[in-house]
Amino acid sequence: MTKVLVVYYSRYGATARMARLIARGASTVNACEAIVRCVPPVAPCTQIAEPPLPDSGAPYLEVDELRDCDGLILGSPTRFGNMAAALKHLLDSTGGLWASAGLCGKPAGVFTSTGSLHGGQESTLLSMMLPLLHHGMLIAGLPYSEPALMATTTGGTPYGASHVAGHDGKLPVSEDEKTLCLALGKRVAGIARSLAETGTQ
Repeated sequence: MTKVLVVYYSRYGATARMARLIARGASTVNACEAIVRCVPPVAPCTQIAEPPLPDSGAPYLEVDELRDCDGLILGSPTRFGNMAAALKHLLDSTGGLWASAGLCGKPAGVFTSTGSLHGGQESTLLSMMLPLLHHGMLIAGLPYSEPALMATTTGGTPYGASHVAGHDGKLPVSEDEKTLCLALGKRVAGIARSLAETGTQ
């Protein structure tokens, strides 16, 4: 089975909802398995901030799972136009994986949610791409062959899936946003599957 890892940080649940949709899209690709993982919040001190397992939702990511995946899709809410500290902390811990080229040549995608329509979605998506490029990953965005990109009046960008969650984080994922989440999962999984079939990974 081709394994696509969907990894996210979510504070109020909007990014988690997107992660589940993206995983569903990845699972539609023949012989692909989507694995959903989250990352814990970062503590302001050096002690452990969270128990080893979250109270609900996806399990926390083990860094070794990154090495074993065939494709990776990262998600974060925006923090002043950038990824959240929790996801940055995860990426900062992958120096050993970078040194061994453990992610090199694998496809990757990104997704985000914001409280407002112009809340830094595209810059947040780009901020998540930069470490993935340093890892040698192949960035897969959303092409304009997806009609929802031109139709959406909420989230959705060519850089990756996005969602406008509202100031309280409770707005539902719109139909166009849902379509683009499914499309991103399917796109990354399809590329991962093709690479696995040709033996280029």
